[in-house]
Amino acid sequence: MPKLKTKSGVKKRFKLTASGKVKAGAAGKRHRLISHKAKYIRQNRGTSLLAKPDADRVKLWIPYGLD
Repeated sequence: MPKLKTKSGVKKRFKLTASGKVKAGAAGKRHRLISHKAKYIRQNRGTSLLAKPDADRVKLWIPYGLD
């Protein structure tokens, strides 16, 4: 069987915790931030854990995990 490829966007946007949960940054924080309020930018700093249905979908795109 050929090796499965990891989705390139997933490598850039998500991290796995040691227990296998998926961490992600807030959406809408990559560019054009001048159109957002300072409060929005502050409150969406850092990362958060994805909900289980979303995490399951992301894990399909990283067949061998992220190193």
